[in-house]
Amino acid sequence: MTSVIKIDPKLDLVLEREIDVPVELVWKAWTTPASLKEWFVPKPWSITSVEIDLRPGGIFASTMRSPEGQEFENIGCYLEVVPNQRLVFTDTLLPGYRPSAKPFFTAVLELMPNGSGTRYKAIAIHGNDETRKSHEEMGFHDGWGTVVTQMVQHIKAGK
Repeated sequence: MTSVIKIDPKLDLVLEREIDVPVELVWKAWTTPASLKEWFVPKPWSITSVEIDLRPGGIFASTMRSPEGQEFENIGCYLEVVPNQRLVFTDTLLPGYRPSAKPFFTAVLELMPNGSGTRYKAIAIHGNDETRKSHEEMGFHDGWGTVVTQMVQHIKAGK
């Protein structure tokens, strides 16, 4: 599979990993609400709710809870769903492709079989350099790297 995204370093952040779990299980971890709640934010943060309507225009929403108990809702929609290959979602648009008042980024998840494992690529696309810098300063690489590790652990635990 060739990436559909031409990376622009001024606007995009990229995380690539070779992980030792099959593509089908990575896909399931990303598309099953109960699974996503287990690994989607770096601990000690948690996810208190997830809503998924896995189709273009369908809702992708989650609520994150900080260790102090503050909750942060994230709501957007899927743009592309190609099972076991590509998942694209955004907070720039809400479900049904309605414009968002607070757009931040669009995420592209690309999965490719690699032996019995997966070549995992996550791209965060931003509308401007300031937003990209802000996401990077928030800890994109450490945070998204941590959740990939948590996802692999979750999958291996067979939950």
